Amino acid sequence: MTHANLHIRETTTEDLDTIKDVVTRSFGYDKEAMLVAELLADETAAPVVSLLAFDGESPIGHVLFTRAYFDGAEESPMMHILAPLAVIPECQRQGVGGQLITTGLERLKELGSHVAFVLGHLEYYPKYGFVPGAEAQGYPAPYPIPAEVADYWMIQRLSEQNIGHGKIRCCVELNKPQHWRDEESDR
Repeated sequence: MTHANLHIRETTTEDLDTIKDVVTRSFGYDKEAMLVAELLADETAAPVVSLLAFDGESPIGHVLFTRAYFDGAEESPMMHILAPLAVIPECQRQGVGGQLITTGLERLKELGSHVAFVLGHLEYYPKYGFVPGAEAQGYPAPYPIPAEVADYWMIQRLSEQNIGHGKIRCCVELNKPQHWRDEESDR
């Protein structure tokens, strides 16, 4: 099924309930929806790229990119992390997530972001330019990732600029250890 009426737009503060509904429907529970609300309120996450996908008037997907930093650095080049990506079950496996990712990466480039990270499915995210094994490329995740799933921590360069290397720290809300436990690594 294709979505002939698919359109994607940046979110506004008025979209919070819609975003939470889409994310809850996508995951089947509200933990990620609550995280999204916390991330959108987190000043250290800015600038964010928050996009909603619609099929006609119906919201069917959301993606959020929040700011990432080099841990311990006073200043960091602009970097982002994709978390989470949500598409309602009846619209999954139809390209909606890919369009959200692609549109989000374009917005990040327009913002001047140099790198995007994701912790996610090894079979999925490389289709959209993410390279597995970010730690092996000099970008350890905020918390240790077990060796057997180390490739799930991925990177995508958005500019040609050499930004150096270092351990990544997320915005305050996403940098909490509970967001980096096993359940994330088996996505």
